[in-house]
Amino acid sequence: MCIGLESLPSTCLERAKELKALFGSFLQKPDLSIIGHSHKTDKLRLNKSEPLKWKESFENLLSNQNGLCLFRAFLVSEFSEENIAFYLACEDYRITKPSSKLSATAKKIYEEYVCSDAPREVNLDHETKAITKKNLEHPSQSCFSLAQEKIYALMEKDCYPRFLKSPTYLEISRQVKSG
Repeated sequence: MCIGLESLPSTCLERAKELKALFGSFLQKPDLSIIGHSHKTDKLRLNKSEPLKWKESFENLLSNQNGLCLFRAFLVSEFSEENIAFYLACEDYRITKPSSKLSATAKKIYEEYVCSDAPREVNLDHETKAITKKNLEHPSQSCFSLAQEKIYALMEKDCYPRFLKSPTYLEISRQVKSG
Protein backbone atom coordinates (compact mmCIF):
# COMPACT_ATOMS: atom_id res chain seq x y z
CA MET A 1 0.00 0.00 0.00
CA CYS A 2 1.22 3.46 -0.86
CA ILE A 3 1.76 5.73 2.12
CA GLY A 4 0.17 9.00 1.18
CA LEU A 5 -1.97 11.74 2.57
CA GLU A 6 -3.77 9.42 4.99
CA SER A 7 -0.51 9.08 6.93
CA LEU A 8 -0.39 12.81 7.72
CA PRO A 9 -1.78 14.05 11.03
CA SER A 10 -5.28 15.43 10.58
CA THR A 11 -4.20 18.93 11.63
CA CYS A 12 -1.60 19.01 8.86
CA LEU A 13 -4.11 17.64 6.35
CA GLU A 14 -6.60 20.33 7.31
CA ARG A 15 -3.91 22.98 7.02
CA ALA A 16 -2.75 21.59 3.65
CA LYS A 17 -6.34 21.72 2.38
CA GLU A 18 -6.62 25.31 3.57
CA LEU A 19 -3.34 26.19 1.88
CA LYS A 20 -4.40 24.46 -1.33
CA ALA A 21 -7.70 26.33 -1.33
CA LEU A 22 -6.01 29.63 -0.52
CA PHE A 23 -3.18 29.22 -3.00
CA GLY A 24 -5.51 27.84 -5.65
CA SER A 25 -7.85 30.77 -5.30
CA PHE A 26 -5.24 33.47 -5.57
CA LEU A 27 -3.18 31.69 -8.21
CA GLN A 28 -6.21 31.95 -10.48
CA LYS A 29 -6.68 35.64 -9.70
CA PRO A 30 -4.53 38.44 -11.09
CA ASP A 31 -4.09 40.10 -7.71
CA LEU A 32 -3.16 39.00 -4.23
CA SER A 33 -5.87 40.75 -2.29
CA ILE A 34 -6.49 37.54 -0.34
CA ILE A 35 -3.00 37.48 1.15
CA GLY A 36 -2.66 39.20 4.47
CA HIS A 37 -6.37 39.85 4.77
CA SER A 38 -8.87 37.99 6.88
CA HIS A 39 -11.85 36.48 5.10
CA LYS A 40 -14.61 34.95 7.14
CA THR A 41 -14.40 31.75 5.07
CA ASP A 42 -10.63 31.41 5.40
CA LYS A 43 -9.17 29.91 8.59
CA LEU A 44 -5.66 30.34 7.25
CA ARG A 45 -3.94 33.69 7.42
CA LEU A 46 -0.94 33.97 5.18
CA ASN A 47 1.20 37.04 5.62
CA LYS A 48 2.41 38.14 2.21
CA SER A 49 6.04 38.14 3.34
CA GLU A 50 5.92 34.49 4.46
CA PRO A 51 6.67 32.81 1.09
CA LEU A 52 9.63 35.13 0.54
CA LYS A 53 11.06 34.29 3.99
CA TRP A 54 10.81 30.58 3.16
CA LYS A 55 13.35 31.12 0.40
CA GLU A 56 15.84 32.79 2.76
CA SER A 57 16.57 29.58 4.63
CA PHE A 58 15.36 26.05 5.18
CA GLU A 59 15.04 26.86 8.88
CA ASN A 60 12.63 29.72 8.06
CA LEU A 61 10.49 27.31 6.06
CA LEU A 62 10.37 24.69 8.82
CA SER A 63 9.74 27.21 11.59
CA ASN A 64 6.68 28.63 9.83
CA GLN A 65 3.52 26.54 10.25
CA ASN A 66 2.18 27.40 6.78
CA GLY A 67 5.55 26.76 5.18
CA LEU A 68 5.97 23.46 7.00
CA CYS A 69 2.56 22.21 5.93
CA LEU A 70 3.11 23.26 2.32
CA PHE A 71 6.58 21.65 2.33
CA ARG A 72 5.13 18.48 3.83
CA ALA A 73 2.43 18.37 1.15
CA PHE A 74 5.19 18.83 -1.46
CA LEU A 75 7.12 15.88 0.04
CA VAL A 76 3.96 13.74 -0.10
CA SER A 77 3.68 14.58 -3.80
CA GLU A 78 7.31 13.47 -4.22
CA PHE A 79 6.82 10.27 -2.18
CA SER A 80 9.38 11.35 0.42
CA GLU A 81 7.16 12.54 3.25
CA GLU A 82 8.84 10.09 5.63
CA ASN A 83 11.81 12.48 5.89
CA ILE A 84 9.86 15.35 7.43
CA ALA A 85 7.75 12.92 9.49
CA PHE A 86 10.93 11.43 10.98
CA TYR A 87 12.43 14.87 11.59
CA LEU A 88 9.28 16.04 13.40
CA ALA A 89 9.01 12.78 15.37
CA CYS A 90 12.59 13.38 16.58
CA GLU A 91 11.71 16.96 17.54
CA ASP A 92 8.76 15.69 19.59
CA TYR A 93 10.91 12.95 21.10
CA ARG A 94 13.52 15.42 22.33
CA ILE A 95 10.90 17.08 24.52
CA THR A 96 9.36 13.80 25.74
CA LYS A 97 8.66 13.77 29.46
CA PRO A 98 8.61 11.84 31.68
CA SER A 99 11.73 9.87 30.95
CA SER A 100 9.80 6.64 31.53
CA LYS A 101 8.25 7.15 28.09
CA LEU A 102 11.64 7.54 26.34
CA SER A 103 12.31 3.85 25.81
CA ALA A 104 8.92 2.99 24.31
CA THR A 105 8.83 6.12 22.16
CA ALA A 106 12.41 5.59 20.95
CA LYS A 107 11.63 2.01 19.99
CA LYS A 108 8.53 3.12 18.10
CA ILE A 109 10.45 5.78 16.14
CA TYR A 110 13.28 3.35 15.40
CA GLU A 111 10.91 0.66 14.12
CA GLU A 112 8.87 3.13 12.07
CA TYR A 113 11.73 5.03 10.37
CA VAL A 114 15.23 3.68 11.00
CA CYS A 115 15.45 -0.11 11.04
CA SER A 116 15.88 -2.00 7.79
CA ASP A 117 12.53 -2.62 6.10
CA ALA A 118 10.79 -0.08 8.36
CA PRO A 119 7.38 0.92 6.96
CA ARG A 120 8.55 4.53 6.48
CA GLU A 121 12.30 3.94 6.32
CA VAL A 122 14.42 7.05 5.89
CA ASN A 123 17.61 7.08 3.86
CA LEU A 124 20.40 6.65 6.41
CA ASP A 125 23.81 5.09 5.97
CA HIS A 126 24.65 1.83 7.75
CA GLU A 127 26.92 3.52 10.29
CA THR A 128 24.26 6.05 11.35
CA LYS A 129 21.71 3.26 11.71
CA ALA A 130 24.14 1.26 13.86
CA ILE A 131 24.90 4.25 16.10
CA THR A 132 21.19 4.98 16.48
CA LYS A 133 20.44 1.36 17.35
CA LYS A 134 23.22 1.39 19.97
CA ASN A 135 21.81 4.62 21.42
CA LEU A 136 18.53 2.81 22.08
CA GLU A 137 20.25 0.63 24.68
CA HIS A 138 20.20 3.64 27.00
CA PRO A 139 17.61 6.03 25.51
CA SER A 140 18.08 9.72 26.06
CA GLN A 141 16.55 12.75 24.40
CA SER A 142 19.55 12.89 22.07
CA CYS A 143 19.61 9.26 20.88
CA PHE A 144 18.27 10.24 17.42
CA SER A 145 20.35 13.41 17.06
CA LEU A 146 22.81 12.07 14.48
CA ALA A 147 20.11 10.46 12.36
CA GLN A 148 17.96 13.59 12.57
CA GLU A 149 20.90 15.79 11.50
CA LYS A 150 21.51 13.55 8.48
CA ILE A 151 17.87 13.70 7.39
CA TYR A 152 17.75 17.46 7.95
CA ALA A 153 20.85 17.86 5.76
CA LEU A 154 19.34 15.60 3.11
CA MET A 155 16.13 17.64 3.01
CA GLU A 156 18.03 20.92 3.02
CA LYS A 157 20.31 19.95 0.15
CA ASP A 158 17.86 17.89 -1.92
CA CYS A 159 14.17 18.43 -1.17
CA TYR A 160 14.26 22.10 -0.21
CA PRO A 161 15.81 23.31 -3.51
CA ARG A 162 13.23 21.25 -5.44
CA PHE A 163 10.46 22.77 -3.33
CA LEU A 164 11.73 26.27 -4.18
CA LYS A 165 11.60 25.33 -7.88
CA SER A 166 8.14 23.78 -7.65
CA PRO A 167 5.40 25.42 -9.74
CA THR A 168 3.29 26.17 -6.66
CA TYR A 169 6.07 27.94 -4.76
CA LEU A 170 7.28 29.83 -7.85
CA GLU A 171 3.80 31.08 -8.61
CA ILE A 172 3.17 32.08 -5.00
CA SER A 173 6.44 34.03 -4.79
CA ARG A 174 5.85 35.64 -8.19
CA GLN A 175 2.39 36.77 -7.13
CA VAL A 176 3.72 38.09 -3.81
CA LYS A 177 6.53 40.04 -5.49
CA SER A 178 4.18 41.60 -8.03
CA GLY A 179 1.52 42.35 -5.39
